[in-house]
Amino acid sequence: MERSMLRRRALAACTATVAVGALALAGLTGTASADPTSRVPAAGADQVSPGLLKAMQRDLGLTADQARSRLGNESRAVAAASGLMRSLGAGYAGARISGGDAGLTVATTDASDTARITEAGAEAVVVDHSLAELNTAKAALDRVALRKAPADVPAWYVDVAANRVVVQADGGAAADAFLAAAGVSRALVKVAPSQGTPRTFADLRGGDAYYMNGSGRCSIGFPVKRGTQSGFVSAGHCGTPGVSTSGYNQQAQGSFQGSTFPGRDYSWVATNTNWTPRPLVNGYGNPDITVTGSTEAIEGQSVCRSGSTTGWHCGTIQQRNSSVTYQEGTVSGVTRTNVCAEPGDSGGSFISGSQAQGVTSGGTGNCSQGGTTYFQPINPALAAYGVTLVTNGSTPPDPTDPPTNPGGTWAAGTNYSAGDVVTYGSASYRCLQAHLAQPGWTPPNVPALWQAL
Repeated sequence: MERSMLRRRALAACTATVAVGALALAGLTGTASADPTSRVPAAGADQVSPGLLKAMQRDLGLTADQARSRLGNESRAVAAASGLMRSLGAGYAGARISGGDAGLTVATTDASDTARITEAGAEAVVVDHSLAELNTAKAALDRVALRKAPADVPAWYVDVAANRVVVQADGGAAADAFLAAAGVSRALVKVAPSQGTPRTFADLRGGDAYYMNGSGRCSIGFPVKRGTQSGFVSAGHCGTPGVSTSGYNQQAQGSFQGSTFPGRDYSWVATNTNWTPRPLVNGYGNPDITVTGSTEAIEGQSVCRSGSTTGWHCGTIQQRNSSVTYQEGTVSGVTRTNVCAEPGDSGGSFISGSQAQGVTSGGTGNCSQGGTTYFQPINPALAAYGVTLVTNGSTPPDPTDPPTNPGGTWAAGTNYSAGDVVTYGSASYRCLQAHLAQPGWTPPNVPALWQAL
């Protein structure tokens, strides 16, 4: 199937036979408390958008009550997995959610860890390779691909369920050559058939359409702020710095300030004062979804996507830390899902419950037949450009001018979950929203994130 860059022209979804294409959306990471099961809430599952529930019912075969229950179970499972990741240390081999009740499975290389895992309410699995070992092997493949995209190897990723790095290839010889160039042992790898040739899907509310230089169309990922400057994050393949944008109404909107593609697939656009950023994702016929934070979903967790071509569609996280090769080069660090997408959805929002996940990058298939879609996690994009996610709380201060830390356990760069308690100076604070702490987001300055005790 021919690989093509679609950011320069608007494409009709009904005519697209989609191969793997870039639909960029940035995803935010978050980490749970050490003892999450007793004090971490269900991430607003009782307040979830009716539109998101409707999409989950349609695409995941659930009733409304089952969807609400799943979101709550998933939130608690993510919190438990994050706590176990910290406590298990070097033996930790990943976590995944499975089954209609969103059961949690946590893998370890140390059999003595199984009691600790089961006490946390998860199923324990003893495996051969730690997550760190698999991530190291994948990083070696990524370094080779950045120098020269591998022939006939469209995608590779760490599969925690298989406890292997999965390499999709058009043949065993292509996979073996790739592994040899990276110095990766075949014992760490599972070779799988290719699922199609990746291409990008290019065509201040998440999921809304915008146009590049008045022609090609993409979708907004999430509204952001940089100090007093408003804008949004989207896919890197949608535009390069200096490219102007117009909104869904074809009115002047802004211009790309930063863009990375390939390697990663994120960008940020600064908008003019006629555009006000809102903590919302377009529900396309249903109520908009409110964004409250950025806790990263894990394997098996439900996730939904909003895009200007196909609207709302849902599925589950397949693998994080994936790599995919498009015609323009390899993109690493993306998340692989079974959510469908089509040209013009690029850059659009991926969200789990009310937690921002990332921006649509690319994939295979379409929304008539189904397919695979990759998204670029949001937190790396926020960090790359020094921007902050707009949520339904008060906007955190600009992180570019951080104050001096007077001491305590709070630290920038740490993933916090609702319920976590930290000290800052002589005071204690409880986390209200899951987030990745940025310089300047100190507890006294961000009452939307921290409550003084």
